[in-house]
Amino acid sequence: MSLHELGVRQAAEGLAEKKFSSVELTQAVIDRVREKDSEIGAYLTFDEEGALASAKAADEARAARNDLPLLGVPVAIKDLINVKGQPCTCASKMLKGYTSPYDATVIKNLKAAGAVCAGRVNMDEFAMGSSTENSGLGVTRNPYDLSRVPGGSSGGSAAAVGGNLAIAAFGTDTGGSIRQPASFCNIVGLKPSYGRVSRFGVTAFASSLDQVGPMTKSVDDAAMLLQVLAGHDEMDGTTPKDPVPDYMKAMEGASMKGVKIGLPKEYYDVSGLDPEVKRITDEAIRSCEAAGAELVEVSLPHTEYAMAVYYIIAPAEASANLARFDGVRYGHRSERSDDVFNLYARSRAEGFGPEVKRRIIMGTYVLSSGYYDAYYGRASKVRTLIRRDFEEVFKKVDTLLTPVAPTPAFKIGEVQDPLTMYLNDLFTIPGSLAGNCSMSIPAGFAQSGDVKLPVGVQFICDAYREDSLLRIGKAFEGLSGK
Repeated sequence: MSLHELGVRQAAEGLAEKKFSSVELTQAVIDRVREKDSEIGAYLTFDEEGALASAKAADEARAARNDLPLLGVPVAIKDLINVKGQPCTCASKMLKGYTSPYDATVIKNLKAAGAVCAGRVNMDEFAMGSSTENSGLGVTRNPYDLSRVPGGSSGGSAAAVGGNLAIAAFGTDTGGSIRQPASFCNIVGLKPSYGRVSRFGVTAFASSLDQVGPMTKSVDDAAMLLQVLAGHDEMDGTTPKDPVPDYMKAMEGASMKGVKIGLPKEYYDVSGLDPEVKRITDEAIRSCEAAGAELVEVSLPHTEYAMAVYYIIAPAEASANLARFDGVRYGHRSERSDDVFNLYARSRAEGFGPEVKRRIIMGTYVLSSGYYDAYYGRASKVRTLIRRDFEEVFKKVDTLLTPVAPTPAFKIGEVQDPLTMYLNDLFTIPGSLAGNCSMSIPAGFAQSGDVKLPVGVQFICDAYREDSLLRIGKAFEGLSGK
């Protein structure tokens, strides 16, 4: 196995055993990026000089008997997470040229664990999209079929890991932006419970939904990275002070035997579910049952309202969060303005792309005087009902097993209708609204003409039960042969 193909655990163990150095590992990733990224387009920037300098420092620290868990492991960062001295553009012309003056909490945690933050990866602009086609700075392609999308909004992260252009990457998930691209690119994508990981220093899309999570080559890798990310942060009041479980220990002896798996009927009676996705999901269910899991049909009755609720709440919060980018305080400033009003209007018109504008307009409307109670207020109440559905179900089962997305990766430019694009998050949005943890794990390949396209399945567990989620995910990974 080439060095660039290693996962986090393999890389960390190889470094600890001095089979190779961090400089050698980082150079292998750089060489792979030089060789392949011109066709995949996962990275927006890659600080080769800085990465090699950090790798050299890691090797020196290891020689001094430093044994940090990620010492010398290079990782890729989604371009909305602030890393001091690196660009943070959110793949938008609005922030083109901006360099971060500080580290996000997750980056502080990674650096404290010894990781090398090497490259910035592409995304849908301000994390709004399901294909990475909404990036204002470039096109990213699926490493399994260059004519297809990698998913979104963390498409650059998924393509980098799936194409072995990164040992691991970090994404954010608001309504499915880690899990859906993970499914499309044949990797593991973990969305932690809301509040499990600090959001300080992460450019906000929808503040009551956003979460940072790892995108990796195995469940072990996801557990190792979550261990570093998770925990209380004084800079983020949503993070609890409860101790973080030992996730690697939680996976010891992982088995499906005795696990109660809920199959929500609302997720399987869907007209737009691709037959190949259904086949692979059904095979995953059967393999879990054969390994000793107990299958339980359950109901989440308010699921039918989740999509509408999400596309009221998320755009509303985006409208408020993105108001700061006005050409005066932050962001692109138009050179064609002769008064303050035109400065605001033209700066935002020039800086934001079509999808971001669409969601700002939607969000501003539902928050406007006379419509707040009818839309945002009512959606918030229905969100509570959706959360209660999950709470009741998790009294009966350990986890839920569902598809991740209705289809495998689609072709670039194929989906033009925004509503059709939004349906990519049909199976991921409900759990996000409830604040649960969930994970996409590779489950097989769908045949599409002469091409085989990756398909993942989703496991969902109750809030703050990442220990259970990882244990179940590890057991399934053993069944699927990944």
